[in-house]
Amino acid sequence: MSDQNGVDEHPREKQRGPVVLRRGRRDELTTTDQRLLDSRGPTDWVHTDPWRVLRIQAEFVEGFGALAEVPSAVTVFGSARTGRDHPEYETGRKLGGALAEAGFAVITGGGPGAMEAVNRGCSEAGGFSVGLGIELPFEQGLNPWVDLGVNFRYFFVRKTMFIKYSQAFICLPGGFGTLDELFEALTLVQTKKVTKFPVVLFGKSYWQGLYDWVKDSVMAGGKVGDKDLGLLHLTDDIDDAVRVVQEAHQAWADSH
Repeated sequence: MSDQNGVDEHPREKQRGPVVLRRGRRDELTTTDQRLLDSRGPTDWVHTDPWRVLRIQAEFVEGFGALAEVPSAVTVFGSARTGRDHPEYETGRKLGGALAEAGFAVITGGGPGAMEAVNRGCSEAGGFSVGLGIELPFEQGLNPWVDLGVNFRYFFVRKTMFIKYSQAFICLPGGFGTLDELFEALTLVQTKKVTKFPVVLFGKSYWQGLYDWVKDSVMAGGKVGDKDLGLLHLTDDIDDAVRVVQEAHQAWADSH
């Protein structure tokens, strides 16, 4: 949108950690994670990587400081590609509202699609709606229903925040990012790095195939046990998902 002098009042922007880039500055195609992890190229990384530790440390400090006062929360993952007219969007909206009414804050990746739907439902219900964004090579700012937003450069810092400040994970239908977070959470629970931490797969028609594969191939092959499969709760019912979260949170509270 431009004013009468042709000045763009709301230019498109890209976020790099806490930094906002607009207009020509948006054209940088690489990300901080890529520059850290891509070992190809000259050996000047030997001289620059030690200094990156300070930036990584700063992201942890910023995240811990921003999220320390967040009440009991549930992280909800889902596809950024879910359209607002898709039934899964309305499901996410209702789920966010139900979690807020149950007294939980919600944490998402802060982006569009299913993440936006959950943040929106939570915010509309008067809950605490949190978004943890990430620097990407394409534009994706925080959605407008995020009450508290933190933008990260590094995926591993962001993942720490998801785990540290959540009492449960709920996975709506999603892609590689959702699957990544799902299996990382399962690994942390399986190895007892986190306890009393339910993982809910919401949407039986979407997740049933994955669940069956884990049961019929992974577990049948002896790669995981019965207890490991029991870490997953598959449901289509919002009240059931909230119940699982509440019971796990109460069990955690009783143990402390």
